[in-house]
Amino acid sequence: MKRALIIGGFGGIGQALVQELKGQGCDVTTLSRSDDQLDITDENSIVQAMDRVIGPFDLIVVATGALEIGCNGPEKQLSSLCSDAMAAQFALNSMGPILILKHALKHISRTDRSVFAVLSARVGSIGDNRLGGWYSYRASKAALNQLIHTDSIEIARSHRNAICVILHPGTVATRFTEKFPNHAKVSAEEAALNLLMVMEELSPSQTGGFFDWKGNEVTW
Repeated sequence: MKRALIIGGFGGIGQALVQELKGQGCDVTTLSRSDDQLDITDENSIVQAMDRVIGPFDLIVVATGALEIGCNGPEKQLSSLCSDAMAAQFALNSMGPILILKHALKHISRTDRSVFAVLSARVGSIGDNRLGGWYSYRASKAALNQLIHTDSIEIARSHRNAICVILHPGTVATRFTEKFPNHAKVSAEEAALNLLMVMEELSPSQTGGFFDWKGNEVTW
């Protein structure tokens, strides 16, 4: 039986991943702020959470992140930048996931195939940015992509069959996107199924990559 750990299992995509994996007969462990008091912006909280779970896991997915933190939404222009809001974006969207990987590595097999995936966003692509705006969110996701790509190089030296990837789930109908009614969306259930199919097809040679919900590479 495959074993999976879903970080952010209380969110829309996280919940859907949990349900789909359980439906496939997978043994699923979840960690979230609401159920486990996991604060991914606090390294001590991450350490304690990783010490509570029992590995190894074949699949670890970090399904956390936020476009809006507090009262601070995505900036439409340079004059709207706020250093505190930007720091909060980086703490949650960039530093949190890489710190989870740091402390979850002990739960990843050194020999067997495993996948560590982090949900990112196409707007984190520098090459695909043609609209501007959303400074802090874009930058935090671009930083996340770089961090996971960099760490995948190191991990490949000790975990030869580990696959560390960044995934763009598409625009998903969750609380995260409810303020954007004009965007075409898929259900969380459909997004989860798409992501799991992509992860199932990945090989160790693709570690460090940035892929969308169709399995296509996203430009950096």
